[in-house]
Parts: sequence; structure tokens; C-alpha cells
Amino acid sequence: MSSSLDVTHTEWVKSTYSNGNGGGCVEWAPSRILTTGIVPVRDSKDPAGPVLPLTPTAWADFVAYAVGGGAR
Repeated sequence: MSSSLDVTHTEWVKSTYSNGNGGGCVEWAPSRILTTGIVPVRDSKDPAGPVLPLTPTAWADFVAYAVGGGAR
């Protein structure tokens, strides 16, 4: 998977599972799935920081983990 995903003009969506207490702030870019097949994910507290490129399957697994409270 390429680490040079251009997210310069990307519209980010804050996860509904993010909290306002300074932790667990995750954003993702749904529009990039259609154009790249990758789900970009980042820390909303550090928008200029690194972007984690996930496959749609990995993103679905991540969301399922979050919904389950982190327990498997």
C-alpha cells in the first residue's frame, strides 16, 4: 500500500465514537474510498500529522472494534 496518499483537498469526517475529552479523536475521509480504494484515517487533534491508509476491510474491522468497546 502506498504511503503517499494525497489528502490535500480532502473533506474529513469526525467519528461519532470520538469524545470531547482530549482522547480518541479519529477522523476519516469517506470520499477517498471511491477515488482510491483506501480509507484515510487521522488524529483530529493533529490534522497536519500522519495519515493511516486503511483498506475498506481494515476500516470495517477498526469500526467493529470501536463499537465493541475495544474488546474481542
